[in-house]
Amino acid sequence: MGLRAYAALLLLLSACAAPTPRPKAPVIRNPRLANLQRAAALPWKDEGRCVVQEASHPWPVLVDRCFHSLDHEKVRFRDPTGRCAVASAGAAAVGIGVCILAAPEIVVGAVILTGAVVIAVAIQEALDAHELSGVRPEDGRPVLPTETSAAALSKRSPKPKPSGQNWPPVPPAPVERERSPKCTPQRVPHLGGDELHNTCADRVPQNSFPGWDVLVNGKHFDALQLRARVLWEVKTDNFDTYSIYLQRTVPEQQVPELRRERDLARACGFDFRVGVRSAAHKAALELADPDLDGVIIVMDWC
Repeated sequence: MGLRAYAALLLLLSACAAPTPRPKAPVIRNPRLANLQRAAALPWKDEGRCVVQEASHPWPVLVDRCFHSLDHEKVRFRDPTGRCAVASAGAAAVGIGVCILAAPEIVVGAVILTGAVVIAVAIQEALDAHELSGVRPEDGRPVLPTETSAAALSKRSPKPKPSGQNWPPVPPAPVERERSPKCTPQRVPHLGGDELHNTCADRVPQNSFPGWDVLVNGKHFDALQLRARVLWEVKTDNFDTYSIYLQRTVPEQQVPELRRERDLARACGFDFRVGVRSAAHKAALELADPDLDGVIIVMDWC
């Protein structure tokens, strides 16, 4: 929207604001994190990319710029107070929806989900990045009006239920279980200067830190899929060109180190995967150690 449209939006928000005093909300020290958590409860057609791009702006600006990316088949708006309808008299329904959604606090029942909502991929990845950067939930969790108590949330089935539910609570930020500080992933520069190796590592699907290694339990791992909690090691051997002797001896030399890396990852609660460039290399490693079956992955991206 242009500057004039944004000015009109601010007028709508003024009209939407409730005249009665609201309970004092907790101080939000990280508006970007608060916006991401608030948006995580909504369905997005673009996997949340617009939200992530605009999350540093005030919430009304984010709504203004990303409202078109909402999955409108899974969400509808009610105006129980009538204030947004009055403020936007003669405007299209989209104007009322923006007014309701951009209000400082959402009135219970004003936003209704008509289908199951899973946190958008881009938003989840941004929340994961905040978690690793040391931002804690108390630094930025907004409070949205909901009739669901925290106790009830802890007992709720993990599968969301569709149809007519009121505005859902903000999904809780992931909570790391207590563990040694050495198990907290740390972003560190790539070791060495092997461009092919680094490229293959950076392109691991859903890699949380492309361009970096990840230090966990004293080991530089090549990649981390934080959402799945999987640490990766990448092998870029051109295995198919090796002599028969090398095809036998190289896997035997690599297996002990892969076992050690797997144990380091598991000790910190992570799963472990090894990426190789050849199906023959995969088969040779699994033959050398059958326990690696399911751990070795042929990298079709490298």
